[in-house]
Amino acid sequence: MKNKIAFALSMGIITTGIISFSLIAINLGFTDNFLKVWLRSWGMAYILVIPAILLIGPLLQKLIDKNIA
Repeated sequence: MKNKIAFALSMGIITTGIISFSLIAINLGFTDNFLKVWLRSWGMAYILVIPAILLIGPLLQKLIDKNIA
């Protein structure tokens, strides 16, 4: 269980960082307040994605395992 939580936290940091950076760069460009907007968005995305990874991830894994086996 510790490994799953560590994976969720690590994956959440990486994916939300990449996605939020990319979308803000595309939509706003590199403005003077880019770093502030990016860090705020990254934090909000991280808070949302961790429960999703921990709750939806296992359900999705079971569904995939069931359909592949």
